[in-house]
Amino acid sequence: MPGRSSASRRTILRGAALTPVAGLGLAACGPGGGSAAPATPTAPVDLGAESEIPAGGAKLFRDHNVVVSRDGKGALKAFSTICTHAGCPIGKLEGTTLMCACHGSQFDATTGKVVQSPATRPLPELPVRVKGGKVVAGPGA
Repeated sequence: MPGRSSASRRTILRGAALTPVAGLGLAACGPGGGSAAPATPTAPVDLGAESEIPAGGAKLFRDHNVVVSRDGKGALKAFSTICTHAGCPIGKLEGTTLMCACHGSQFDATTGKVVQSPATRPLPELPVRVKGGKVVAGPGA
């Protein structure tokens, strides 16, 4: 079409080329985030030796989307590690701070509370117990 400038066509083509890439990024942040693991355990999950959870610390179990923390008195707490902002699986734990790589939300692994937005809701708490020296989390734990 002779009436259109090449800059206009270039702009349209560039936008069309970026659209599928942007869509892929959004899909990764949706519920499930492309992860094979369910958002939270649907049955009790054996997470390993109780001794692996340090007093006053936490351990991230990426394969099960769970974090388990232990307070100074030895009590355990478990939380889902699916970010409440956009459903991304959280894959990083520094000390007792969980960090979501998708949009920068951060959570306290000992309480599940948001410590940095954009998330506004805390992480869901999961039942957790010790059975035979092993940490078990999820429904029925």
